[in-house]
Amino acid sequence: MEKKIIPDSELIINDDGSAFHIHVKPEQLCDNIIVCGDPGRVPMIAAHFDTQDFEVSSREFHTIGGTRNGKRVMALSHGIGGDNIDIVVTELDALANVDFATRVPRDEHRTLNIVRIGTSGGLQPNVPVGTAVIAAKALGFDGVLNYYADRNAVSDLDFEREFCNFVNWNPLFAKPYVVDADPWLVERIGRDDMVRGCTISAVGFYGPQGREVRARLMEPELNHRIEAFEYNGHRITNYEMESAALQGLARVLGHRAMTVCSIIANRVATEANTNYKTAVNDLVAVVVDRLTAD
Repeated sequence: MEKKIIPDSELIINDDGSAFHIHVKPEQLCDNIIVCGDPGRVPMIAAHFDTQDFEVSSREFHTIGGTRNGKRVMALSHGIGGDNIDIVVTELDALANVDFATRVPRDEHRTLNIVRIGTSGGLQPNVPVGTAVIAAKALGFDGVLNYYADRNAVSDLDFEREFCNFVNWNPLFAKPYVVDADPWLVERIGRDDMVRGCTISAVGFYGPQGREVRARLMEPELNHRIEAFEYNGHRITNYEMESAALQGLARVLGHRAMTVCSIIANRVATEANTNYKTAVNDLVAVVVDRLTAD
C-alpha cells in the first residue's frame, strides 16, 4: 500500500528543516522531554542538566536541550492552554515519527516521554498550598481531544458519564474527556511525596475556572458540585489548563505523558502563595533527577 505523503499545508516545515511553531529540528529531538507553560521556566529546568547543547526560541515556545546522567533531555515551554498543547504534541510527534525529507510517516514508531511541570489551584483540603499533585486522571474541559477520531479509545468513558450526570453538565460547554496519565511515568516520577489526583484542565483562567471578576458566570455553583463529586474513590483535586490535552494527545499518538503540579492556591480555603518559585524549582529538581535516573 502506498504511504501517505503529508501535504505542506498540513505539516509546515521551516526553511531550516525545523517544525513550524517550536523550531526544533529532528536531529535535536530528545526522547525525554520536560514541558512547562512559562518560557522563563525553561532555563530553570535546564540548569539541572549536566550539559546544554542547543537552544531555540519562537514566540512562547522556548527549548533547551542537553544531557543529564548521560541521557539526552530537553525542556520546552508550551505557553498557556490546550490549544498550545495541540501544537506542541503534534509537532513533537512529527519530529519523532515523520521523515521531514519525504513527508512520509516512518515505519518504526518512536515513543517520547513527556512530563509537564506546572502550577495549579487546589480544590480539596488534602491538597494545601505547596503540595505536588500528579494528574493521575485529567478531565479536559477544553474540548481539544474531541476533534480526534481516537478520542473515545483513550478516554475513561464511564468516569465522563458519571461526572457529567453528577454536576449536571451544561450542554453549551465542550464535552469533558477523562484521560489517565501514563502508568510507567507515574511510577517513575511519583513517590510518597506526591499526591495522585484528578486534575481538571479548564479552557480559561477566570470564568472557566469559576472566577467572577466583572463578567457574570453562566454556572456560578459548578465548582461546588465539582468539589462534591466522587467516583470509585476519586475526587477532583485541582484545576489547571493543559494536562488533559497533553495526556490525551500523547495516548492517541503512542507516547507517554503525565503532569505534576505544585499547588500555589487553594480555592476552598481562598489562599494563594505568589512566592511559589522555590517550591517549583524543588519540584523541577526532583522530576529531572527521576526522569533521567538509571
